Amino acid sequence: MPKITVHEYKENNRDEWEDFVSKSNNGTMFHNQSFLDYHEKGKFNFQHLMFRDGDELLALLPGGLTSDGDVFWSPVGASYGSFVTKDIHFEVALQLVDTFLEFCREKKFKEIYLIPPPIIYSLNYSQHLEFAMLYRKFDFEHHYISHAVHLKHGNNFLAFFDKTARKTIHRILREKRLTIRESDDFETFNHILINNKAKHNIKPTHTLEDMLRLNKLMPENIRLNMVYLGDIPIAGSLLFLCNKKVVLCFYNMLLYEYEELKPVYLIMFETVRWAVENGYEWVDIGVSQDTSATDPMTPAQSLICFKERFNARGILRSTYHFKL
Repeated sequence: MPKITVHEYKENNRDEWEDFVSKSNNGTMFHNQSFLDYHEKGKFNFQHLMFRDGDELLALLPGGLTSDGDVFWSPVGASYGSFVTKDIHFEVALQLVDTFLEFCREKKFKEIYLIPPPIIYSLNYSQHLEFAMLYRKFDFEHHYISHAVHLKHGNNFLAFFDKTARKTIHRILREKRLTIRESDDFETFNHILINNKAKHNIKPTHTLEDMLRLNKLMPENIRLNMVYLGDIPIAGSLLFLCNKKVVLCFYNMLLYEYEELKPVYLIMFETVRWAVENGYEWVDIGVSQDTSATDPMTPAQSLICFKERFNARGILRSTYHFKL
């Protein structure tokens, strides 16, 4: 096939970029320019790349450079990055990787870090790109463990939750003390989020302003569910509708003074129910690492056990690394 060429993204490429992501095999909302727009201008040194065969767009690579300009990261300011492609043959995948490495050498970059979405985000499962990177001697920086619920059981999903989860959910639904519904009250959710994270001595990834801006930029990809005890908001879940296949629970948060009411069980029930009803294949509950540990790969055992109550399975989220 003809030589693939690399082009740096310009603002006049926006429509073409967004259209390609929407029709790709493995693109997510994190690859969209409209998602990256929520960051303040100048916060990151973005360098997004487009790969072409003549006039045909073959791949996108959102990313950026570190402050010293010699390390390329993808994603920058998002959860997932790396190459976005259609359902490509291995020959094309290998040539894309070779073209990218050649570009990085010409730019005199020292290192590359790429974090692709887990395989469950692909419409057609394929790891041609991952193998092409490993064949060209990329290594791994880290592996993280995410947990995701496969929605293959459809409306019968509750039968596959464990006994404790089923019993708790049936009790909540029977007693009707708690209700859950979609909300646009990001201010109240932010209060719950900050209080929850403070218990673990960490700060949220997003500020209230970030969430409001994201909701304005990508309203079709954001869903906020809130749990109420009467009129009192006690928990909430911010969902990212990442692509046609996967709903990501970016935040599942509660006020700990109401922990004994088990509102997160209702959140998980409603999230899975809604995702099944709307034709998704997976609910990603996010990474399960112990953020207080020295080794960033350390699993949070209790968190994993909790996620497994809802029939979640471990999904690898890996960082590919290349030293030039």
